Amino acid sequence: MLTVDIQKKLFHFDLNIQFSAANEIVVLFGPSGSGKTTILNCIAGLNHPDSGIIRLNETKFFDGKSLVPIQRRNIGYLFQDYALFPHMTVWKNIAYGMKNEAFAKDLMKELRIEHLADKYPSEISGGEKQRVAIVRAIATEPAALLLDEPFSALDDETRRKSHEELIRIHELWRIPIILVTHNHEEAKKLGNRILYLEKGSIVDESHQSLVRT
Repeated sequence: MLTVDIQKKLFHFDLNIQFSAANEIVVLFGPSGSGKTTILNCIAGLNHPDSGIIRLNETKFFDGKSLVPIQRRNIGYLFQDYALFPHMTVWKNIAYGMKNEAFAKDLMKELRIEHLADKYPSEISGGEKQRVAIVRAIATEPAALLLDEPFSALDDETRRKSHEELIRIHELWRIPIILVTHNHEEAKKLGNRILYLEKGSIVDESHQSLVRT
């Protein structure tokens, strides 16, 4: 269970967010500048709240005083630009931080990228980069996964396939996933719950009845 109850003063507004996530996909939905990425960065430890609590299972990341370092949070983070290391092959990108080689190779097979192992990021497509980034994040065996608009740069067909892959990954690796998007159809397709944000606050919430087989 991921619990987030944080406050932070930003340039245009005050961020004041409270939500929790079990082993589900929770979507943070709202316009650009509503605080979505700041929330992810606070959970990951890239940014710090002014006050509040962030807890994952039994571990407090932040309680207003103490702060668990980024490398000890066991959080997978998929950035919008994927942030692959350009000087490393696909396999070396995935191997960086992995905990179990057999598991990482199984993930590569599951997402159909094993044939890309010796390629460099500059030699593969946007959809392939996205799959590599997901495998790299999951290969660290995180206790939660953060996704910051990972599908926004993909064409429609690649986006559809990527949605299916995310759903399949979540079925295999049952952890809290927090997904940021400003695409409402994407939010409805992927989210077990959608949290609607405006100027740093949750203004509405919807629960999705998703049937996934």
